[in-house]
Amino acid sequence: MLKEIHLSLSLVLVFACGLLYQLTLRSHCFFACLPLFTSPQGPEGLLRSGRSIVFIETSERVEPSPLVTCAVESAANIYPEQPIIFFMKWLSNATRLTPNTSSPAFSLLSAMDNVFFVPLDMRKLFADTPLFSWYTKVNSSAEKHWLHVSSDASRLAIIWKYGGIYMDTDVISIRPIPEENFLAAEGSRHSSNGVFGFLPHHPFLWACMENFVEHYNSGIWGNQGPRLMTRMLRVWCRLQDFQERGDLKCLNISFLHPQRFYPIPYLHWRRYYEVWDSEPNFNDSYALHLWNFMNKEGRTVVRGSNTLVENLYRKHCPKTYKALIQDVNGTVSREPGTGSR
Repeated sequence: MLKEIHLSLSLVLVFACGLLYQLTLRSHCFFACLPLFTSPQGPEGLLRSGRSIVFIETSERVEPSPLVTCAVESAANIYPEQPIIFFMKWLSNATRLTPNTSSPAFSLLSAMDNVFFVPLDMRKLFADTPLFSWYTKVNSSAEKHWLHVSSDASRLAIIWKYGGIYMDTDVISIRPIPEENFLAAEGSRHSSNGVFGFLPHHPFLWACMENFVEHYNSGIWGNQGPRLMTRMLRVWCRLQDFQERGDLKCLNISFLHPQRFYPIPYLHWRRYYEVWDSEPNFNDSYALHLWNFMNKEGRTVVRGSNTLVENLYRKHCPKTYKALIQDVNGTVSREPGTGSR
């Protein structure tokens, strides 16, 4: 009897040691040790709720930059009851996982209950959409702007199939968007595709995918992105100029005033990295697009600088600010997300 007790205790000890070893490995390993998603519904179930906030990374980039991390964290804070789905291209190739690399950004985001990482499999995504024929024929290696064009296509297919809200990875959420079917105006009669939201299978997005293929020209910057949304909106609606700060309605689509997401226009993007005498309250905005694509100078968040962007980080993504704005120079290295424009 005593031998059996000793044997049982030994087995329990071996099991406990094995578990402790796995936990030790987990603290040092990279994304291979993190679940892609923890919901019992799986990614399809989460997406089919039609309420997801979607981000996309079309490059093979592994580590999210601080700006990307801030965008995801701010969305998770503003939409605590909705799944935040981050599609990442590199996850579709598990053989490239690096098991012994620490990742503070992934650790931070994976600890949030409503943030989920999903592989971006474009061939599967584009199936049963007008984009499939284009994708199976296009030579991605010959495309000058492939990362952006493939992101433009992916966001259309995801929101058409599942519904929800798409956001670029340089968009900081500051309050909930109350609309279901909407486009975001960059200016009068000009739409962006950096933020938009629709219910599943909305015919406007199907028409956009058809136009994407019929008028494909990747040599024209934005032709498959904001230019596409603008030309399709003009077909769909008789656009008028905005009156003061009111939104426009066309059939069942809301065309939201530029103040909702672009209170600082792209030509003035440096204002985010400056100190303001009196900071704006952005009371008319739902989110802020930081125009990361324009940031060719590599401007960064500087701790203690009291710039507008530093204060936005402090307020809307405090965990990112605390965890990632901490190198010896007080700056964050710039690594722009390809979901940004």
